[in-house]
Amino acid sequence: MPVAGEINTEVKLPQGVSAEYKANLLTIKGTKGELKRIFKHPRLNLNLKGNTIKLSCRLPNRRENALFGTWQSHIQNMIKGVTEGFSYRMKIVYSHFPIKVSVREGTFVIENFLGERHPRQAKIVGETKVKVSGDQVILTGHNIEHVGQSAANIEQATKIKNYDPRVFQDGIYLVGKGSGSDA
Repeated sequence: MPVAGEINTEVKLPQGVSAEYKANLLTIKGTKGELKRIFKHPRLNLNLKGNTIKLSCRLPNRRENALFGTWQSHIQNMIKGVTEGFSYRMKIVYSHFPIKVSVREGTFVIENFLGERHPRQAKIVGETKVKVSGDQVILTGHNIEHVGQSAANIEQATKIKNYDPRVFQDGIYLVGKGSGSDA
């Protein structure tokens, strides 16, 4: 029975997912791959029993309460990543100069953006896979942070400066998020 002022929750592991917790490092393995993350705090406890991950904290303050929810979300995202994966869909938009994009050695290359002679580049983080088809760019991977950061890098690489944004709306923009391949 929970003690007054104590918060705790359980996250069940689905079929085909295994977890290991040693020295503050949680490793979750599934069909899409393996994710590792450090969970370390003096007052928050993480325990692994069978196919259940248990989180608990006695008498949490506001910060510990917020961190508790963050840990729970990280664990759920790790489980979803190794079972389904994550997918972001982006759209290439141009009205003045046709944009040519390609992927080279972990870098997303944007050529002829606003007629510029030198290509712009965005870093693809981690094991994120990028597929370009027509005016669509699809990013997939099992780590939500890597997929999201890669999408942000691409969007930031096409940020326009010193032009009127009402006229020059060229760029590569995020249009959908999803799990697996349904962005």
